[in-house]
Amino acid sequence: MSNQVQVAQDLYTVLKERHSVRSYDPSVRISREELTEILELASTAPSSSNIQPWRFLVIDDEKLKEELVTIANGQKHVAEAAAVIAVLGDLESYNKADQIYTKTVEAGQMTEESKNAMVERIVKMYGGLPKDKLHNINLLDAGLVSMQLMLIAKAKGYDTVPMGGFNAEKFKEAYSLPDTLVPAVLIAIGKAAAPGRFTGRLSVEETTFWNSVN
Repeated sequence: MSNQVQVAQDLYTVLKERHSVRSYDPSVRISREELTEILELASTAPSSSNIQPWRFLVIDDEKLKEELVTIANGQKHVAEAAAVIAVLGDLESYNKADQIYTKTVEAGQMTEESKNAMVERIVKMYGGLPKDKLHNINLLDAGLVSMQLMLIAKAKGYDTVPMGGFNAEKFKEAYSLPDTLVPAVLIAIGKAAAPGRFTGRLSVEETTFWNSVN
């Protein structure tokens, strides 16, 4: 069996076995080294203009996780999980465009002239958008990086659950977030104490149109 086929089969297994888990073994810890590796791999996700607007706030302190339960509308698995990763959207992420595209130049994939023109367009375009439109763009990118993060976690033997049910304003206040960082999703990560339950899925026939919705 070729490596390519083996990798494909492993991916299919991860996709089928990943379920949202809401009960965690509180004795399990994940090292910051391993969490960093998960975040690094997740950060290969695509993003609008490759400006990677996601920022991660990792909460692994026991006391802070307990306090987070109230902010997360009483979801007790927030405290049980090894960590909670808050995916934040940076409304000024375009300011890192030069830093990002300089790496592309250094990799020999872009000329300095092209980079400068690209950065100028990005800063002008995104810098001119109202905050609500930037936030909508960031939400899409946060979804992409979050899904990739959860699949990587599963491939490494961990379980996760994404949470949109939390008080964003209280979260911002509790962690003294600047106005430029907006919470998008919380992801609990750890080892399941009980398996995720079966969730019914609509069939492709029920969700897919070909060429026209009529």
